[in-house]
Amino acid sequence: MTRNIAPDPQSPPPPADARTSGAASRLPAHIAGRSLVLVGLMGAGKTSIGRRLALRLGLPFRDADAEIEQAAGCSVAELFARFGEPEFRDGERRVIRRLLAGPPVVLATGGGAFMDPETRTAILRDATSIWLRCPLATLVRRTAGRTHRPLLSMGDPERVLANLIAERHPVYAEADIVVQCGDDSPETTTQNVLACLLTHAPTRSVPVDLPQHGYSVLVGSGLMARAGPLLAPVLPQKRVVVVTDQTVAALHLGTVQASLAEAGFEVRQAVVAPGESSKSLHGYGRLTDALLASGVERRTAIVALGGGVVGDLAGFAAATLLRGLPLVQMPTTLLAQVDASVGGKTGINTPHGKNLLGAFHQPRLVLADTRALATLPERELRAGYAELVKTGLIGDAPFFEWCEAHGAALLAGDAERQAYAVQRACAFKAAIVAGDEREQMPENGRALLNLGHTFAHALEAEYGYTGELLHGEAVSLGLVLACRLSAKLDACPRAVADRVEAHLHAAGMPYALGALGRRFSARGLIANMQRDKKMRDGKLAFVLLRGIGQAFTTRDVPQEAVAAVLRDAGCGE
Repeated sequence: MTRNIAPDPQSPPPPADARTSGAASRLPAHIAGRSLVLVGLMGAGKTSIGRRLALRLGLPFRDADAEIEQAAGCSVAELFARFGEPEFRDGERRVIRRLLAGPPVVLATGGGAFMDPETRTAILRDATSIWLRCPLATLVRRTAGRTHRPLLSMGDPERVLANLIAERHPVYAEADIVVQCGDDSPETTTQNVLACLLTHAPTRSVPVDLPQHGYSVLVGSGLMARAGPLLAPVLPQKRVVVVTDQTVAALHLGTVQASLAEAGFEVRQAVVAPGESSKSLHGYGRLTDALLASGVERRTAIVALGGGVVGDLAGFAAATLLRGLPLVQMPTTLLAQVDASVGGKTGINTPHGKNLLGAFHQPRLVLADTRALATLPERELRAGYAELVKTGLIGDAPFFEWCEAHGAALLAGDAERQAYAVQRACAFKAAIVAGDEREQMPENGRALLNLGHTFAHALEAEYGYTGELLHGEAVSLGLVLACRLSAKLDACPRAVADRVEAHLHAAGMPYALGALGRRFSARGLIANMQRDKKMRDGKLAFVLLRGIGQAFTTRDVPQEAVAAVLRDAGCGE
């Protein structure tokens, strides 16, 4: 089941020094050799910035309007007056296609070029697009007195520009790179553009191929700031309710709301308390009451912005409210990005166990913004790492080796390695989910993703879902115990369990029950396991290992063997 999803980022990108010559040789591979297209409203500085950018990169500069005027033998204003905008856009489309079909250039486009669907498709396919985003006041000042702009002659320039911002900014936001521009000098803005180019990481798209509910998982930096244009094509209505918790709201809600509003969405929010306590019948009731009070309709989307708790709770509300609302997952923790947000499992806890009330409800889109990982407390980041290790243990031995080599850098904040790991884990899970969407396969289907979770859920139940033990921490302990059980049953060599434990220890993860400072009983933990939703005919399901990357499911596990492993780990009777 080994899947090599993307190249291994062995070294971080070079530092961005916009003043250093030879910048073109340091452009990321997905940008080098492609034309760069500047888009934005009139007055954004596309021509002046484009000339400086081309000089820095050693590329030819082209101005689409100038090319059109040269071909037509008259000005853009005259073309508008003689033939109207539709004819002008048709000529503009042909000119831009011709320029992009040749060697790489830096191309400045007219303000309306990116609005044309065919032109925009060609630019996004054949070039790297850069939106120079300027505030209204700057645009008004820069365009004052310009008489050669046809649109500005249609009324008060400030009102015209304000209307153009409302119409065009949601579309401009589809550009690959957005550079915020104000009253900086052209030189400073050019340096900012180069810095963005030198550090830009591509958005990775992972398809989840399901017969009726296929969707994509987008992994990249800055996706929350582009939520509006990314969600608009996949949602049936421009009305959303963002469900988040108080911690995440303070960090990210404003960014998401601003992007959605700019794309024309009506946005409301429902903020819940952080932690597992919200994943309860009481928390579910409060959330659904708030959603109904906000006036949701069947086409109103729920956007789950947060970690696994928010994703599970908001997803379950979306699955059940009005018999099903569109759902978008916007995970902000490592654990949620690599596991909880993908696959459509939603649910809440009860006093009898974890996620015992739930539903399968696939999202329309998952936006995994890796920039959010930089805001996580160290403990939360480490907790999510357990799910990455789980991926390698189940069926991707090379990825487990990658974790052994690069896990420390990932946990230290290496953004490139974080993005690579998120994408690889999502691709692995997507492939399993596509083959067994609702966990119906008796063996080696989606149930494999529960490696370590039978033990983990029992430990979480012992703590009463208070958050004192994080889910990822429980999974880390569960992985060690599952490996020990595999060795106890002679399914795998003991050296495999030792290796897994050593790696989790080195990564700063919980790996021994004794370190928790709490006394457990084998009898009590097994009782918790017997309330697990995976029970069938009175028998527990376990995921065990034959080796690294060789997981299998079984119900043929003697209870005494489980108890022996727990006693060996320090539990009492």
